[in-house]
Amino acid sequence: MTAPTSPPPSTASPSTTPPSAASPAAPTPAGPVADVSFLLQHTAHVLATQMTAALAEIGMSPRAHCVLAHAQEAERTQAQLAELSDLDKTTMVVTVDMLERAGLAERVPSATDRRARIIRPTAKGEEVAAAGQRIVDRVHGDVLGALPQEERSTFVAALNRLATGHLGIPADSPDGAQGVRRPRQART
Repeated sequence: MTAPTSPPPSTASPSTTPPSAASPAAPTPAGPVADVSFLLQHTAHVLATQMTAALAEIGMSPRAHCVLAHAQEAERTQAQLAELSDLDKTTMVVTVDMLERAGLAERVPSATDRRARIIRPTAKGEEVAAAGQRIVDRVHGDVLGALPQEERSTFVAALNRLATGHLGIPADSPDGAQGVRRPRQART
């Protein structure tokens, strides 16, 4: 099953664009600021569903692919992979257990720290990670392909700037508030 794609920009006309899709992104000079929360959450949700559907073609989840791909890049511990993949410890353990059961990864002793275990992809895991990366690249290419060529690099640069700057670290919640994810605490 492939992820749905939107029509190329040349085939879309203002009359075929739903009003709800056009209005949140374009504040008027006298009107309210664009609903950036909605735009980011909605597009992230849709991208996640498209990525999940696409990776399901090879029996992978985005989370499992992320861990496997990061494990393939360098010798990394489970804790390091959890940090890179933005996963909590429990989710990481479940993910690595699943990768092991599928024969895609194994826990091996670290050559530099006898207390640490390295997550190493198996030969089968390397093949699946490569296939998964092709799928991820295709889905990302479809997303960028929905934008005019001249807007793509600006869009990615703006997202990078937000992800590494103003939106790089979650805010702390006031006592009793719910719904804000707390940042992971680094071990010292």
